[in-house]
Amino acid sequence: MKIEVEEFRQRRDAVMTKLDGAVAVVFAGEGSPPLLGKWRPESNFLYLTGLESEAGAAVLFDPSAENPRNRCVLYLRPLNPERERWDGFRDPIGSALKAATGFQTVTRSDSLPGALTQAARRSKRLACLHPFSTFPAALSPDLDHFKKIAERIPGVQIEDRTDLLLTLRAVKSTAELGLMRKAIGITALGFANAIKSIRPGATENEVAQALENTYRQEGAQGVAYNSIVGSGFNGTVLHYVDNQAELKDGDLLVIDSGASFGNYAADITRTFPVNGRFGPEQREIYELVLKAEMAAIQTVHAGATMAEIDEAARQVIEKAGHGDAFIHSIGHPLGIQVHEGKPDGPILEGMIVTIEPGLYFPDRKMGVRIEDDVLVLKDGCEVLSKEVPKTVAEVEAAFRDCH
Repeated sequence: MKIEVEEFRQRRDAVMTKLDGAVAVVFAGEGSPPLLGKWRPESNFLYLTGLESEAGAAVLFDPSAENPRNRCVLYLRPLNPERERWDGFRDPIGSALKAATGFQTVTRSDSLPGALTQAARRSKRLACLHPFSTFPAALSPDLDHFKKIAERIPGVQIEDRTDLLLTLRAVKSTAELGLMRKAIGITALGFANAIKSIRPGATENEVAQALENTYRQEGAQGVAYNSIVGSGFNGTVLHYVDNQAELKDGDLLVIDSGASFGNYAADITRTFPVNGRFGPEQREIYELVLKAEMAAIQTVHAGATMAEIDEAARQVIEKAGHGDAFIHSIGHPLGIQVHEGKPDGPILEGMIVTIEPGLYFPDRKMGVRIEDDVLVLKDGCEVLSKEVPKTVAEVEAAFRDCH
């Protein structure tokens, strides 16, 4: 199961059409293989090419190029056989590489500055596709290049087209949806195994290992982000990642985790009682969060805004008098990145978003969050993560069945 080369080509064709004559460039980013983990390209580059190990690469969109073969060009770093003895050998440019990548023209990155300069001279329009950085961080890579080019070519205009790729990436293709369903299904299996490891005296790390070992055994690349496994007070820390504390009888355990499959992420949260049974206060708070989540999910449809979805959950929680304990927004788009950028405007049919209300009471050492991955439909939505136990009855039954 993977994205085919033809789909990557179609994505680039869509960008070219929407640029309407403007020049654009998408960079893979720099870097080298780390000692821990794996180097990862900039997500827009990955979306357009599927190439995972070409640091220093770029895609140039030049609609004004006289030769049609040069209107969308892949630039790769020059070969360096001595360096590649350490990091892995790379293919020479030729018909095999062109067929594997779907580009008619592949060349080396040392020729990109000249090609970009000539494209800017012809077009006079440069379109920013990379997300803008927040001041005072360094400029986004394409804007940085464009400002330098504009200093050298009079009359060049720089355009904000940062919403273009966000919109394309937001709506999932059939192949993308298949990969995300697989990632979510693997995550559900991980949660099932995690439940088997939850008991007083176990550790957060044991639970995290049960999750993540399952992901790898089921063919995932690994985790889509650092798993959050927080018991008691730790469950009130939204991005808790130490995952070392002992599980105590009577505490709740918040698990926020997701597998990555084919470069697409799952993102699911559940809150479980360590001893397998919710206490009265825990049940009350849990069912309130669940009620808020269901209210939000019922609001999801193409054309709704995330603000409207958030408000549906927030009204439920505020009516119960716990508004101050709901300290984050309702969710976010999901895809290649766990926190995908959201295009401007309402949510679109074919998007996948998370719905994740939560309540956090540090003084009570109790946090509750419930998160599902939801496919936006024309008149509603599909909950993709429904296999993971969620109601009080489902959760307690799952514990009885495996303990």
